[in-house]
Amino acid sequence: MKKQKRSLVIIPTYQEKENLKPLVEQVLSVRGLDVLIIDDNSPDGTGEIADRLARGTGRVNVMHRSRKLGLGTAYLDGFRYALQAGYDYIFEMDADFSHHPRYLPDFLREIEKYDLVIGSRYLQGVNVVNWPLRRLALSYLANLYARLVTGLKVRDCTSGFKCYRRRVLKKIDLGKVKSDGYSFQIELSYLAQKAGFRLKEVPIVFEDRHAGSSKLSGGIIWEAVFVVWRLRFGRR
Repeated sequence: MKKQKRSLVIIPTYQEKENLKPLVEQVLSVRGLDVLIIDDNSPDGTGEIADRLARGTGRVNVMHRSRKLGLGTAYLDGFRYALQAGYDYIFEMDADFSHHPRYLPDFLREIEKYDLVIGSRYLQGVNVVNWPLRRLALSYLANLYARLVTGLKVRDCTSGFKCYRRRVLKKIDLGKVKSDGYSFQIELSYLAQKAGFRLKEVPIVFEDRHAGSSKLSGGIIWEAVFVVWRLRFGRR
């Protein structure tokens, strides 16, 4: 009898009290998915909501961190948790519904054949809703720039909606990953490709957040500009 694969969806949070409960409920409606919420001491009570969700089912766990430490470190902590807990498939997913749970079955189908599945905004044209033109242009050009510098063979290098096979995260030296935000996503995809793993994009429609405010900053953008060159020349 074929062993059922265990899947974990990692959801970092900071001030997502309006989004978290409905998002987790929709994720859990997909059979076989567990959830790890990583909250960075949100002052709006998101952490308390996460704890209540964890008490309601055996499929939700919560990791509380002392302060806002960044998206990249949240995912790294989540990856280590997932590997230690024995999960086979590990998802990255934003908490604001810009990554919609309706696409999760597509990821689960493709991860059976590939090692890293990426939700792509740019696979079939430009599928982004409610972004100002300036931000859309910045994102599109950042992806073009990252592909040209690193040689990444995916259309959406900065996507944070992903599913990894366990072996990918075991192969990558997570202790050497120091980037955050956009550049974190570029770095992980680049390292997976460089290690010879099979990458696959699935089309998604990216909808700007339902509630709350964006965490994007100028520092995150500038970090991505320089990280791609660090990757090209050996992560020095």
